[in-house]
Amino acid sequence: MCWIEVNKGDPRALTLADRHYTRQKPGTNQFCRPGKNIVLLSKDEKALWVTWQGIRDDGFNAWECTLFRNEGNYLSSHLIVLALGITAAKWGSPPRDGIITYVGKHLKGGTFHAAGFRKIGVSKKRGLPLLQLPKDRMPPPLQPADVSLFEHEMLIL
Repeated sequence: MCWIEVNKGDPRALTLADRHYTRQKPGTNQFCRPGKNIVLLSKDEKALWVTWQGIRDDGFNAWECTLFRNEGNYLSSHLIVLALGITAAKWGSPPRDGIITYVGKHLKGGTFHAAGFRKIGVSKKRGLPLLQLPKDRMPPPLQPADVSLFEHEMLIL
């Protein structure tokens, strides 16, 4: 399995983003928030991850996973851990509050829980579960095989 870092306008990433339950305007070329984003696409083009860093209005000093979609056969929790390691390699040590994500009420966040995240509350507007991976629980940085390719063997039994 490997993640490839792509541009936030990459058409392959847009295709996956359009099928994500949070997508507000499918078909548009924007699916990332303003600010710094890391967009990772799996080599088989069946998984997408976005980490965002920007000005927050919720009091957290944290990175945020704003989108994760896995339509492939790789275990989602493994993909998450690899994406976190890549984020740490690119951005360094995480902020004080680590990384957070909001998940749909229908999902409960099981794959994020398996990757080490824990529920710490709900969103103010829609009551979505808020999950956090504290700074001290972040996986170590993963170094790329080359400039943009993060290749790591994963066995699915």
